[in-house]
Amino acid sequence: MSRYGEAGPGPKGMVMTAVFQIEGQDFMALNGGPMYRFTPAISLLVDCKTQEEVDELWEKLSEGGRKDRCGWLQDKFGLSWQIIPSQLGEMMQDKDPEKSKRVMQAMLQMDKIDIAKLKKAYEGK
Repeated sequence: MSRYGEAGPGPKGMVMTAVFQIEGQDFMALNGGPMYRFTPAISLLVDCKTQEEVDELWEKLSEGGRKDRCGWLQDKFGLSWQIIPSQLGEMMQDKDPEKSKRVMQAMLQMDKIDIAKLKKAYEGK
């Protein structure tokens, strides 16, 4: 952590930056002051392997926040998250444009992403 000093824009001793790690990924947070708010212009994407992982993270991270469309949510602090199953990217990158189009259309109708519904769209069912 680093802290504001005598000449800093924040009160002396207040945390200015903090570096931390989540699941092996390094992050740096900057305390820029109350005039800077979270927006959907920055989001954290979580690559989920199973529907159970999607369901759990969707509920836990949106608690006290807001559930949005297409796998997006905001947590209780206003930070945007994308809770996306790996299968979505795999299906969207299929060489058959009709398959990826059907998957996109299905995804656009969802809030929390439903892997089974994506698979049905992918298979044309």
